[in-house]
Amino acid sequence: MDQTIKERLLEADIAYLQAAMEARQLTSEECVCWYLERIDRINPIVKAVLEVNPDAIAIAKALDEERRERGARGPLHGIPILLKDNIDTGDNMHTSAGSVALAEHFAPSDSAVAEQLRAGGAIFLGKANMTEWANFMSNTMLAGYSSRGGLTLNPYGPGELFVGGSSSGSGAAVAANLCAAAIGTETSGSIISPSSQNNIVGIKPTIGLVSRSGIIPISQAQDSAGPMTRTVRDAAILLGAMTAVDRADAAMDGEGRAAYTDYTAFLEINGLKGARIGIPRHYYQALDEARADIIKRAISLCAERGAIIVDPVSLPCENAKWDWDVMRFEFKKGLNDYLAKAGTGASVRTLDELIAYNEANRDVALQYGQGTLIWSNETSGALTEQEYLESLRSNREIARNQGIDYAVREYKLDALLFLGNEEGMDISARAGYPAITVPGGYAETGIIAEGGYTTKGPQGITFVGTAYSEPTLFRIAYAFEQASKCRYAPADPV
Repeated sequence: MDQTIKERLLEADIAYLQAAMEARQLTSEECVCWYLERIDRINPIVKAVLEVNPDAIAIAKALDEERRERGARGPLHGIPILLKDNIDTGDNMHTSAGSVALAEHFAPSDSAVAEQLRAGGAIFLGKANMTEWANFMSNTMLAGYSSRGGLTLNPYGPGELFVGGSSSGSGAAVAANLCAAAIGTETSGSIISPSSQNNIVGIKPTIGLVSRSGIIPISQAQDSAGPMTRTVRDAAILLGAMTAVDRADAAMDGEGRAAYTDYTAFLEINGLKGARIGIPRHYYQALDEARADIIKRAISLCAERGAIIVDPVSLPCENAKWDWDVMRFEFKKGLNDYLAKAGTGASVRTLDELIAYNEANRDVALQYGQGTLIWSNETSGALTEQEYLESLRSNREIARNQGIDYAVREYKLDALLFLGNEEGMDISARAGYPAITVPGGYAETGIIAEGGYTTKGPQGITFVGTAYSEPTLFRIAYAFEQASKCRYAPADPV
């Protein structure tokens, strides 16, 4: 590999990697080896990668040969990516949700998402660390911690800056250039938060756009997998490869589903011109000065690029009192269903058994306890309780009809603008609607917040829309990204 090409691999996007491979300046094998070297050198500090794929180099060689003989399958051919550790892969990697109870578990087959990405020629470089059980184990657990992988650190300030969760490893790995891109999952902020905190792009798709089959679940009403990348274009490429219909996921039969296989067609350099962007000021009130300034600059930039700023936007749901009953009830049923069909090496087959396993191995399994698991296990697991049904109905009514859909309709909006995963983003999660976050700046000062971390550091600007508005969000986010240019690589922490 030419030295110039080697130097350009840092921060390289998918289009560059693909072009270099097509021009025979780079092979997929060389690309994989470059990332593996970085993982070997940097990961012992940031703990973003749980394990690497022992077959990655062999797969890369085979894809290089396929390219020479028949050409590339598409834009992901030979591109090394990481998958969050709750996404099944039917190969020689484990799927554990970060838990020592599943540390030796091999999934019986690919998840629908992994199958689609593999068919497109993507190489699974490894599994990314995550907040254990996607942060549905204990309300005191630090974001990014798992009993299997330890604590993921933010590469912009290891041990000081908040890493975000639960797709912590995916976010930190993409930021630190340990992979070309990654796939995370979100129930409530788990893609948007680590993407914002690690200065990368993350998109949480509409529920029903991407299959959840073969992904360790929390909530059938809110779970989604999505891309985590260094550029909006890369996110568009990845999402387009993940939208095939899967009849095993009932959410994909929903009314009004609008899926595309190429979201790059919606990327417009002037995409902010004429876009109506709502400013929900109620949700900015708790921001410290440094983060409030980032929001202010983002709004000004959008206006300068031709957006119509609707300020303020008031939502009927602003003072809603959310409960967590949907996740509490759905977790038990979803996990029991998943574990019942788990592959070889699983130490537990039910939530009951998981709780007992953790108690028996508490020295390694219970650094932060398991109060949330116990709380969920108190439910029937049948999803028949009235409080569950009422919470599900209420969430959708408040988040949709009194939230996002209300704002879009009443103010004729294309999107709402938030800071990262700050207050108000629960609306998007509970509605099951899409959100995309883009690097928006770096707060040089902050206040002490969750887990003793400071709020300073990278901050994302997040655009939220109604169901299946991904094309509009990509258009707006791409134009914002190209105008703001806030993405930069962290210094190597070694």
